[in-house]
Amino acid sequence: MNRRQLIKHGAWFGAAVALAVAGGEVVSRVVDADAPDPFPKDATLRFVQVSDSHIGFTGPANTDVAGSFHRAVKQVNALKHRPDFVLHSGDLTHLATPAQFDHVKQMTSELKAGRVVFVPGEHDSIDDAGQKYRAAFGKGTVGDGWYSFDLQGVHFIGLVNTLNLKKLGHLGEDQIAWVQRDIAGLHSDTPIVVFSHIPLFALYPAWGWGTDDAARVLQMLARFSSVTCLNGHIHQLFTKTEGNVTFHSATTTAYPLPKPGQGPAPAPVTLPAGKLQDALGIREVGYVRGRAGLAVRDQKLA
Repeated sequence: MNRRQLIKHGAWFGAAVALAVAGGEVVSRVVDADAPDPFPKDATLRFVQVSDSHIGFTGPANTDVAGSFHRAVKQVNALKHRPDFVLHSGDLTHLATPAQFDHVKQMTSELKAGRVVFVPGEHDSIDDAGQKYRAAFGKGTVGDGWYSFDLQGVHFIGLVNTLNLKKLGHLGEDQIAWVQRDIAGLHSDTPIVVFSHIPLFALYPAWGWGTDDAARVLQMLARFSSVTCLNGHIHQLFTKTEGNVTFHSATTTAYPLPKPGQGPAPAPVTLPAGKLQDALGIREVGYVRGRAGLAVRDQKLA
């Protein structure tokens, strides 16, 4: 991605953006009141992604992260169509304390959805390699918390790339071998959705925004006609397409981070009064059986 494209993508930050995949290309535009909505009304399945709630964070970037996440829950519950599930893509908590995990569990229990699924962020495994996270949210997972499931013809894979961190995200041999077994019997026409906390592509390695061994998994997925990878971690909207794979980074319900390379480190950004909610949001994803890819609609926090 060149600088001009990066600036263009950065302009989506905090906006309500509709993304649709057609013929391997990502079509994007800011949603306005007069334009037709490209999101499929006849979706075979619908789900919602929320990310980086950071319950327990204290600081001027957001003095009430619990209140922001509560508004996100209400926004999901107010959607016209009840989602088949809600995905939280990590950093549920800020310090991985039992009280913070309990708080997240209580708030997500209020979501009106078929189910709620999770993957951990690095903040969810600060001091114990994710043991408290798995005790709270790891039921039905294998290894260090990874899992898969099928819904309406789509195969979903939840990966954990936030343990044993040195700089970049890391999957590890056991998880990579599990993915190979997991997808071995799937037909190449099966739509694949992979979700993780840290991006599976090298978004900005200098800040740790990438996964050092993700290429091995992506190579396994090369035989599938449609692969969508969803992540959090960077607290802003970003989209990239490589061959059959489309990557979507989600925004946050807590606080923004700087755009890649702007500043010395990805530290919380304090916005002017009244501007925070423009940088926070949720994501709705829809799939229509037989179509090439998924439609993604990002919405500002109401």
